[in-house]
Formats: sequence, C-alpha cells, structure tokens
Amino acid sequence: MSPAISHPNGNAWPAGLDERWKKDHTEKFASAGGFYTDKAKIRADEGSYEYEKYMPTYLDVKWEPLGPVAFEDKGRKADPNKRSLLQAATEVEHLTPLIGTELSGIDLRSLTEQQKNDLALLVAERGVVVLRNQSISVEELVKLSHYYGPAYKHPFAGTVKGIEEVNVVYGDSKMQTDWKEYGKKGTWHNDASYENQPPGIAILKMITVSQYGVDTVWGSCTGLYSSLSPPLQMYLEKLEAIHSGEIQAYAARSTGRPIRRTAVDPAHPLVRVHPVTGWKSIFADGAFTTRIPGIPKSESDAVLSFLAEELANNPDLQVRFRCKKNDVVLWDNRVVNHTALGNGNSHKRHGLLVMHQAESPLSVTEYETTFSKPAEDRKGRLEVDTT
Repeated sequence: MSPAISHPNGNAWPAGLDERWKKDHTEKFASAGGFYTDKAKIRADEGSYEYEKYMPTYLDVKWEPLGPVAFEDKGRKADPNKRSLLQAATEVEHLTPLIGTELSGIDLRSLTEQQKNDLALLVAERGVVVLRNQSISVEELVKLSHYYGPAYKHPFAGTVKGIEEVNVVYGDSKMQTDWKEYGKKGTWHNDASYENQPPGIAILKMITVSQYGVDTVWGSCTGLYSSLSPPLQMYLEKLEAIHSGEIQAYAARSTGRPIRRTAVDPAHPLVRVHPVTGWKSIFADGAFTTRIPGIPKSESDAVLSFLAEELANNPDLQVRFRCKKNDVVLWDNRVVNHTALGNGNSHKRHGLLVMHQAESPLSVTEYETTFSKPAEDRKGRLEVDTT
C-alpha cells in the first residue's frame, strides 16, 4: 500500500479527494515555482525610475485569516439605464457585442455617487470597462475601491510600500513569464478565486508600458455559460469546484516570497449568479480550480479542461485590450477570467491594482432563495442601452 501523500504546504487536504488527485495536485504545485521570478530579480533600473516608490515590496508579516465581511453591491443602487454615467461620457464604445466597453470623457476622480453606482452596474453587465488617460492617483484608486467594498489584501503578491492593499503588477526583461510551465490555457485566471469571499470589482491603472503597450485578454464567463447546451448547464449547476490558494502560496514560497496569510481551498459553486444582474456564469479557471468533488477524477479533469479550453479558444467570448500609460481598466472579477499576453514581456510594464471583497459566491439555488426570483442565462441580452 502506497504511503499517504502529504499536502505540499503541510495543510490538511480538502475532504473527498483521492490519492491520485493529491499526487497530480502536488506536481502542479512544483511546476508553479517556475512560473514566478525570484523576488531578488525584481528591482528598478540602475539609474532613476519615475515610479520607484511603486515598485513591488514583500512585507514579511502574518495576517489573520479572512473572516466573513458584510458586502452590499453598489450596482443595486444604480439606474438600470445608467444615464448619469453614460450621458456624461463623450463616447461609449462597446468593444464586442458580449464583453468590453470603453468610456471617453469620464474622469474617475470626479464621479458622483450615482455615477459610481452606475459604473458598478456597467462593469457587471459588460465585464470589462476601459477609461483612457486617467490622472487618478494611487490614493484615489484606493478610495474608489473602498466605495465598492471592503479592502482586499492579497496574501502573496507584491504591494506598494505603506499601502498593503495595492497590488503591484510588474515585469521587465529580468523577469519573463515562462509559458512552458502551464501553457496559455493555464494562465487564464480569476484573481484570488480561492478566497471564501473572492474579490469583486478590480481596478488596474498602468503607469509604465513599453512601446508595444500591455495587452490583456478577458473572457466572459456569463458568455461561456450561455454557449453550453441546456443539459450541460443543468449538470454543472449542481456541482461545486475547489479553488486552491496553495498553488500561489507554493510558488511564492519557492521564490523566497513571504506568505502573509494562510492559503485556503474553498469549494465554490461551479455556476455562480451575480447578485445584481441575476446572470449565471461559470466560476472556474485554468490556474486555481483544481477539482470537482463528488465525481470521479477523470470526469472532473474532463469537465474543467473542457471549460478552460472553451474560454481560452473561443474568440467570441473574449475582448483584447492594449493598455497605454495612465489607462485604467475595471473588471468584475466574478464574471470574467483574464490572461496577460507576452507581447511586452521583455520590456518594463508596471501597473497598480486594487480590489475589494465581494459576496461568497451564490449558487443558482442560493440566489433564487435569497432574491425570490429566477436566475437567468444572459443569452440574448448582449448589448447595453446607452440612450
């Protein structure tokens, strides 16, 4: 009889996992180490750098586990037509029928409360909203994120010194992503989906980009759900999936980065419902979703691989956006996955990301019980009325 497989970080395994899955999971941890660069290689130019103070730092502290927090989605206070926001814009361009909108003529620093609420609803409906050339400061980014919900502090990512909730997105010629470790399918992710209350709206400002810009692709998980057959939709609605924070924890530890909060491995509904739109979406990704408990491993692997492949390979579900300096992108982390592209990977790219905690993911049954109305497939509701 083979010896029991120990968890790579010493934690208890989630219930219901067979030994073969634990072995595969442990090997995935090991491969994750090559995906990250040692923190010693992360440094500014030898000379002066305009944004030196925003370089990533890795504070070696211990935070308490995240407990339940109250959350009220500001999109519930929005005007369904979002008139206050959209009429203030000089142009509203939907980048695809399904996902992505660019707003022109809006200054994030001067939004009224109603416009902030309308923006939350627009981000929920369109998945991703882009605003070019914004002068908003890092402190103002934090304040805007606080309006939408309780601050989320990432347990492993580099942060701005003195502002623990600002994650630093940084890369240069010294730290190039090794796509061989995962393949592109495995880089699609939902930020911190492994928390019990994963982040809601993410706000990213790029402060340094190369001549090629910084391209990111977002995929619509509401669109992914809509693309599936009704029998498969019904099957998936009955399942949960385990999201593992241990994958990032192991990668951080293997490169000398501190673990500020113990990673967790919660089970979330495989189909979650947005509390404001009522739309169903697939809640899984190629990076952190590791197993569907209660079904055979072969079946779990096939389902998760199929969903990841569909999102990564179907351009109808995607929007690709090239960020330039001072561009701000907001996305609803509950309903989209994303992946960065390597077009500027050998050049400096530097961004500041803030997120807030949202609700614990709602299953179809939980949503319909809580709100006393049916959850919906968003199919047929692709565009937003801007009149």
